[in-house]
Amino acid sequence: MEKITSLQNSGIKRVVRLRTKKTREAKGLTLVEGIREVRQALKAGLRFAGVYVCREGTYHCPDDLIAELEARQIRVFDCVCSVYGKMAYGDRKEGVLALVDQPDHTLAGLKLSEKPLIVVMERVEKPGNLGAVLRTCDGAGVEALLVCDELTDIYNPNVVRSSLGAAFTVPTVMCSSREALEFLRARGVCTVAAVVQASEEYFKKDLAASCAIVLGSEQDGLSDFWLRNADVQVRIPMKGSMDSLNVSVSAAIMVYEAVRQRWIGKDS
Repeated sequence: MEKITSLQNSGIKRVVRLRTKKTREAKGLTLVEGIREVRQALKAGLRFAGVYVCREGTYHCPDDLIAELEARQIRVFDCVCSVYGKMAYGDRKEGVLALVDQPDHTLAGLKLSEKPLIVVMERVEKPGNLGAVLRTCDGAGVEALLVCDELTDIYNPNVVRSSLGAAFTVPTVMCSSREALEFLRARGVCTVAAVVQASEEYFKKDLAASCAIVLGSEQDGLSDFWLRNADVQVRIPMKGSMDSLNVSVSAAIMVYEAVRQRWIGKDS
């Protein structure tokens, strides 16, 4: 491994520039930090443009992960603490950060089952919420996540980090709300919109058939487009003074209700 001791190293400057959405989009790359996250990117078969590790001070990177990277002929750079700290996000002490190609999923390229479960998020604002929804989608076996009219980059390093690598396991497509609706209608997928003012509770609806759970931003909820065009509107009952939950919590509740209904159908 090449040793990097200077902050003026061109590779380090390249990593720092990838913190901006503009540079990530121009290069088609994202930053992946963390042992679990890097392993998920490896498992997904993505191309690695380089990996930076640190094994000094409080940072650590497992020898077996380094061996796997090198066995795949991925270039690995060994950084001193001061250099790695310049690139690292937050206060995590897992000393591994990779430059990885962004997955290139499209609506036309999605492969769905006969009764798919899909999640649609409109104008999601916070990377942490998007990452949490991706983890739910992975755990529940959701077949695709459609991010409509996005306000945050789905391959923002904070999304990758908060998803614990699920950003690479769940096929995720950025598209407009109209494109999403046309795609779902063409495949006979029922759109189930989570709406605070809806009259029926989510658990009273059939979520075992082909369905897409549609969620809006925490600040504004769903747009008029989805309020007009969704096949079904449902609500999560709220017994306190708040009228809604965090969007990632709402997604988990509704997605796992769909999973529950499908399991009951298999057992009956």
